[in-house]
Amino acid sequence: MSRIKMFLKEMEEAAVTTRKMLERIPNDKFDWQPHPKSMTVKRLATHIAELPSWVPMALTTDELDFAANPYQQEDVNTTDELLAYFERSLQDGRSHLTEKYEEVLDQDWTLRNGKQVYSVEPKADVIRMSLNQIVHHRAQLGVYLRLMDIPIPGSYGPSADEM
Repeated sequence: MSRIKMFLKEMEEAAVTTRKMLERIPNDKFDWQPHPKSMTVKRLATHIAELPSWVPMALTTDELDFAANPYQQEDVNTTDELLAYFERSLQDGRSHLTEKYEEVLDQDWTLRNGKQVYSVEPKADVIRMSLNQIVHHRAQLGVYLRLMDIPIPGSYGPSADEM
């Protein structure tokens, strides 16, 4: 199996659970946060929803420079808007996971803020990190939902709420 096909399979599998997690967020909880240093539900969930769009960014560019491209998070204010944004990001990611990009996976991609370089990694590693970030932040969201006493769906089997 090519790496592109492997990434596409992983993205599709992650999307099923991610969608279930995002759809559980009540509209009135977007500003909730478990601690002042933690992200709000809105910021965390929107970041989860945008992560599939990092795949085409990694495949079609050679770097992200925050100094030249200040981060602007999508402004979503309802669960429906969040889910629609996730579906757009997911479709964008899917549409770029085609065999024509297999040849660029070993090319370097840089994450920087002006002269400060955070990382230089092969594009395949950036895609892997993006997919891992979905799972990582989805787990954070699961903790948030638990703290708000909202039942969480299972990820790799049933959750305690589904037993």
